[in-house]
Amino acid sequence: MGEKAFKTLGSSVSLMRPGESGIVTSCHSHDHHILKKLMAMGIIPGISIKLEQSFPAFVIKAGNTRLAFDLEIAKAIYVRIQ
Repeated sequence: MGEKAFKTLGSSVSLMRPGESGIVTSCHSHDHHILKKLMAMGIIPGISIKLEQSFPAFVIKAGNTRLAFDLEIAKAIYVRIQ
């Protein structure tokens, strides 16, 4: 049998490594305040992001904008890793 490449189709930003990029596929949270905050920051499905750091806070770059947030918000953002 041949080997098949494994590609993550949906992962939380909290599981990404610094330097990895992805496209936001969805945002999920039971807290509607988190979802409103993400929309206000422009984190919506289809946007490309790059994780720049994961400690002490998560920092992503989306276009020319850098955004910092905590673990709870990072767990709410799902991406397709590129």
